[in-house]
Amino acid sequence: MALNRNELKELMLAVAKADKNAPAAYSFGDKNYSYEDLNETLRVELKEIAGTYSLYRENKNTVFALIEETIDEILPKKVIDQYGMFAEVRTFAQGDKPVFTKKEGRRRAKQFITKVGLAGIYEVFKLDKSSFEVPTSAFGGAAQIGFEEFLDGRVDFAEVIDIIMEGLDEAIYAEIAKALIGGINQLPAANKITHTGFNEAQMDKLIAISRAYGEPTIYCTYELAAKILPADAWVSSEMKNERNALGYISMYKGNRIIVLPQSFTDETNSVKVIDPSYAWIIPSGGNDKPVKVAFEGQTIVDEYTNYDRSREIQVYKKLGVVALMTNNICVYEDSSL
Repeated sequence: MALNRNELKELMLAVAKADKNAPAAYSFGDKNYSYEDLNETLRVELKEIAGTYSLYRENKNTVFALIEETIDEILPKKVIDQYGMFAEVRTFAQGDKPVFTKKEGRRRAKQFITKVGLAGIYEVFKLDKSSFEVPTSAFGGAAQIGFEEFLDGRVDFAEVIDIIMEGLDEAIYAEIAKALIGGINQLPAANKITHTGFNEAQMDKLIAISRAYGEPTIYCTYELAAKILPADAWVSSEMKNERNALGYISMYKGNRIIVLPQSFTDETNSVKVIDPSYAWIIPSGGNDKPVKVAFEGQTIVDEYTNYDRSREIQVYKKLGVVALMTNNICVYEDSSL
């Protein structure tokens, strides 16, 4: 007997969240199911309602709605997992103003907001009020996948969701990076250093400033993380082994190094999504996280028919990102990158 809509949604979520490598990816009652079991069950169920062109045409809105609901549940949690240490992530209903409330730390400081303006230019304004709005716009045009590929068995459903969310996740990360970079000029001169390569003394100065407000954490991509290394006197056998295994050290003089994801804008691998030259030193334990990410409304899934009659699913999500710049944030720029 075919699953009803709610059961089909639960199955989609289970497949999207399942660990492919776990012997039992899902349990129901006293039965355990592997990822392959779940994925094949979902494929069979979706073929029941969309396995032929006439069925697909009749039921595609139901399929799209299920994919939308799956992404809406998974994407914010994924963003929190990746960026939650320095980003506050909230979801708002369609039409509601995405408003965040400013929190006061133990030391008051001048605060500036960087947000997207016309033509993608980031504008800066002084924060005088206790709350502020995060403007949103649609992202995700590059996140495309052929639904037929899943029905034909060429990809798994988790791959479909991963491909969709990879494009959305990159868009979010790119917006975070642009907002932070857009606010650099608002930081005190002592909080920003530009140097060719890695300079230990200069990095230590920034860490000392950040430490006055909390426990500093260094955020950067792999390219810069691989260069961060203290003097020989500090380097232990454990650090050497870790650097040999990972390519970088995860702790610099008691300060965590968090390596942020990096990708490329196309398949030529010539243009990086994120400028790798910046390392952000942000104190943890404060009352307010510097980055605000707002999701507005539900995901929109639509269909595009190519000239050869093949079909692609295109996914869009309304989101906005701002950076709240204060004098406890420091930035190190390696001009050689």
